[in-house]
Amino acid sequence: MQWDFAHAPRLVAWEVTRACDLACRHCRAVAQPHADPRQLATAEAFRLVDDIAAFRQPVILILTGGDPLKRPDIFPIAERAARAGLRVVMSPSGTQVTPASVAELKRVGVQRISVSLDGSTAGLHDGFRRVAGAFEQAQASLAYAREGGLPFQINTTVTRHNRHDGRGTLQMEITPEEYEETLRFVHEVSQTAPIQVKMTCAPHYKRLQVQERRSAGKRAPAHSPHGFSRGCMAGFGFCFVSHIGEVGGCGYLPLLAGSVRQAPLTEIYRESSLFKSLRDANLLQGRCGICEYRMLCGGCRARALGATGNYLDEEPFCTYQPNPLTPRALVNVEETLAQTVAHEGREELIVHRDRIPPAL
Repeated sequence: MQWDFAHAPRLVAWEVTRACDLACRHCRAVAQPHADPRQLATAEAFRLVDDIAAFRQPVILILTGGDPLKRPDIFPIAERAARAGLRVVMSPSGTQVTPASVAELKRVGVQRISVSLDGSTAGLHDGFRRVAGAFEQAQASLAYAREGGLPFQINTTVTRHNRHDGRGTLQMEITPEEYEETLRFVHEVSQTAPIQVKMTCAPHYKRLQVQERRSAGKRAPAHSPHGFSRGCMAGFGFCFVSHIGEVGGCGYLPLLAGSVRQAPLTEIYRESSLFKSLRDANLLQGRCGICEYRMLCGGCRARALGATGNYLDEEPFCTYQPNPLTPRALVNVEETLAQTVAHEGREELIVHRDRIPPAL
């Protein structure tokens, strides 16, 4: 099946609540101890689930937050989604995971959770999450998931405080050169690691993968049966729904495409002028606009917006310098590096900028 990303997303990340027991330094959601009274009510949540199912594709629904487990009706919501044919995954904060919640997650059809570990010590992790004991809770959450037979993945947000897993004052932003070095390190590790290692929110990892394959004299793998997926998936196979129903390309791109309280998500995703522009790589400007990798990578639209105020501007954290005199040729989409791998007895799509910000 060839996926039509203008018709349906591959993934929908839904911030079901902003309630969370952590106060992470990098939190996009500005999480708080208690739920926002404006968040989608249960009936509205059910309608959103039904609308996502109306895409009539095997969409992955990421229940994120805040902490989804802080929402009292999260299990009925997840169960409704699973029964509707969606692949349901969840990104809890790690403070609410217990043997009982793991068992309930499995019962209602959640297929995987993600838990964040942002350093090898409690000092590094807790300093980032700004709650003492968070490291211990995250480790316990992973143990409960393993013991309960619930698949999980570990997420790490790379900043200067943990890039070398060392000591010192937290500095969030790394340089473009450090970014590139980190991508190359991850790529090298991914070739031999006994577990799957992949990048999220790192669009030019696609470009690096092609360059590494070419330097090794390797041919690109065959197309995934699910079709091509770009590095920056904002509005292009991915969309984000906030706790109050606002729809955007991703959780880090604060541009409004619509609200599920005013229109169905299917309509917003297909017809929004914002999403249509995000899906057109030929609208990109600056270095991204002349880059032969623009269809593979797309550059981070959120970083472009933050750097210049123009979401179509060039990716500020990419070190690649395209030749301005070269015609706007494109790297063959066969080199998207999408590939299928056997996983738990079924085929799973791996696209290395997938599953989600900030989880899965």
